[in-house]
Amino acid sequence: MSQNIIPLSIPNLKGRELEYVTKAIETEWVSTAGPYINDFEHEIAKYVGTKNAVACQNGTSGLHLALLMCGVEAGDEVIVPTLTFIAAVNPVKYAGAEPIFMDCDDSLTMDPNKLESFCTCECELVNNTLVNRKTGKSIKAMIVVHVFGNMADMEKIKAIADRFSIKIIEDATEALGTYYTDGVFKGKHAGTIGDIGVYSFNGNKIITTGGGGMIVSNNEDYLDRCRYLSTQAKNDALYFVHDEIGYNYRMTNIQAALGLAQLEQLEKFISVKKENYYEYQSLGIPLLPFRANIRPNYWFYSYIAEDRDNLLNELNRQGIQTRPIWKLIHSLKPYDDSQSYEIKKAIYYYDHVLNLPCSSGLSKDEVSTVAKAILNY
Repeated sequence: MSQNIIPLSIPNLKGRELEYVTKAIETEWVSTAGPYINDFEHEIAKYVGTKNAVACQNGTSGLHLALLMCGVEAGDEVIVPTLTFIAAVNPVKYAGAEPIFMDCDDSLTMDPNKLESFCTCECELVNNTLVNRKTGKSIKAMIVVHVFGNMADMEKIKAIADRFSIKIIEDATEALGTYYTDGVFKGKHAGTIGDIGVYSFNGNKIITTGGGGMIVSNNEDYLDRCRYLSTQAKNDALYFVHDEIGYNYRMTNIQAALGLAQLEQLEKFISVKKENYYEYQSLGIPLLPFRANIRPNYWFYSYIAEDRDNLLNELNRQGIQTRPIWKLIHSLKPYDDSQSYEIKKAIYYYDHVLNLPCSSGLSKDEVSTVAKAILNY
């Protein structure tokens, strides 16, 4: 196999990244304190329209803290999608809770109809807490993942959550820049509709800090507590007083410097990704659509392939990096004993989705190369 010449999704570092990171190094603010951290938090909150934000080490740590903010404890249960990256679900275990796996709809995000059916038929409200009839355990929260930059049906999901007293954690790790353009939540960004939201700045995300994440909410008590817990629950920095178990989850100043430079280019990245998304379509490559009433960030492009694995191998042989969608989490060994509910559509998409090159630096010639390879297969 030849070396990949068209990567799936790589960073685009052509802005002021070097300038900002160099300044962080020159001023020797390189660890979990420094002005870039506060600036990055402020600019993300301003961009998505929340009161504030808390920078953390990655999306996974952000989700762990979000679960704690929603009162999830050992012995509780959390509703999660099976079609997502495993990092969206593992934090449930970190909190000592158990996941309940839900199917997806054609947006690849959580199916609100099955969610409502599960809450109605399999659970009951007891003292304003949803209880799973099968296990007798409390369901405190759900993690809704906005897959590949698409938006879950938050109008329906929020109504269900309110009806059954479930906290919503939005895993918007793939959806920074996605927002509603119509409906009840017009103008609301992914990550800002539920009780608390989380973004990721991993190397393959639409903007990157190498690693890194961000927690957003309009509940300032949540944010204050996340900031406290993410810095080892330090009550007195001088005398090392810690009243609770905390975590080393804070973002570094160098990461934040990188993130600020990336954020300045986010709308440009989205514009390029949109152009390339429609370029694929114009060349005869039908991609899965995004929800009609949103402005997506076009993070990943999903192609339905009947002969997915053979096509994947052929494209990789030609130096075109592609990947299948994630293996369904309810089928993985760590979750063998977890409850799942009517998983059907996710199985189809697991068998057929192939993600195509989608970097924000992808050229039209590269799009054409990928399209021709698929059409000639």
